Amino acid sequence: MRVSECKDIFALLSQYLDHELSEDICREIDAHIAGCPPCVEFLESLKKSIELCRRWKSEDEPGPLPEPARRQLYEAYQRALAARGKQDARGRRDRSH
Repeated sequence: MRVSECKDIFALLSQYLDHELSEDICREIDAHIAGCPPCVEFLESLKKSIELCRRWKSEDEPGPLPEPARRQLYEAYQRALAARGKQDARGRRDRSH
C-alpha cells in the first residue's frame, strides 16, 4: 500500500496511533508527516482529542445500582417472566401442561 496523500494519512491515523499498522505503513506515514504541516496539525489535534476523551468523566454518570434496587429489578423481571408463561432457557414456552 502506498500512503502518500493527506486523505490516505487521515484515514489511517487512528490505527497509526493505536499501533495497529505494519511497520512499512508506519514508516510511510512518518515520512509523509515529516514534510506535511497540515498532517502534523491534524495528528496533534487527534492526539489531544483522544487524551481529552480519556480524562473526561461525566458528573452525571450513574454509580453502581444499590443492592435493594437491584433486588427489586430482579424480582420484577421474574414476575414479568412468570406473567408471560413458563419458559425454558431459550425463551420457548413450556407446552407440557
